[in-house]
Amino acid sequence: MNQVHKRAPRYAAGRARALGLPTRGTTNPNRLRKVDRWIAATPLTADALRAAPDPLVVDLGYGSSPITTVELADRLAGLRPDLRVLGLEIDQERVEAAKPAERPGLEFRRGGFELAGRRPALVRAFNVLRQYEEDAAGEAWATMQARLAPGGLLVEGTCDEIGRRCCWVTLDAGGPLTFTLACLPSDLEQPSDLAERLPKSLIHHNVPGERVHALLAELDACWATAAPFAPYGPRARWVEAVRLLAARDWPVLDRRNRWRLGEVTLNADAVYGPRP
Repeated sequence: MNQVHKRAPRYAAGRARALGLPTRGTTNPNRLRKVDRWIAATPLTADALRAAPDPLVVDLGYGSSPITTVELADRLAGLRPDLRVLGLEIDQERVEAAKPAERPGLEFRRGGFELAGRRPALVRAFNVLRQYEEDAAGEAWATMQARLAPGGLLVEGTCDEIGRRCCWVTLDAGGPLTFTLACLPSDLEQPSDLAERLPKSLIHHNVPGERVHALLAELDACWATAAPFAPYGPRARWVEAVRLLAARDWPVLDRRNRWRLGEVTLNADAVYGPRP
């Protein structure tokens, strides 16, 4: 019997074309509120946008509705008055559907991982890479990193359909810088429930012996130790669990004001290992 060889999908279809595959397109209002507010408040990203000679932000793969791109523009508007947001979609029909939402400082164009030839100060790419094989997702990272403006950042991650469970990694041109877990603590039985939303670069590594598995196991242990805080509510228990995690020498970068939002951000070394 002749064997049928399945051809791997090609997302790099030539310089003149947008690079990527259409996403499923699921979009809900406020789905990306956690990452947006983190970008607007965290010094790593907020200071980069304030200092950028050209404060262009690209929202890659916004889906069937432009609502999350509009929300991103609204949430970042306070950083500086000349900040601009560009929504990119590989599906031309989605671009045309988004055009009525355009306004000064907000536009929509066709584009993919090549970022439509722009050199943004920041790229938000959420729920875009989960459909790719890990190697192809790594190529997409490299393509976007190469197109960042000097000092630019890429925020790439995944969340559930209503934005209660989120994970993301922030990179510069040299590689990962930080890793963030964000949740509604009352939505969790234990922190490792977030594993289903790990970025593509990590989700297949959540096995014993890998760094990300060790992190989630340690955070679960801290959550169990923090059980006496449960009567004060899931948020108080989350804060105590993260405090314990930091006390166990995990490289936690943020403080209680972010933990209270159901977040924790660590140095990316915790899950990716040292940068080369």
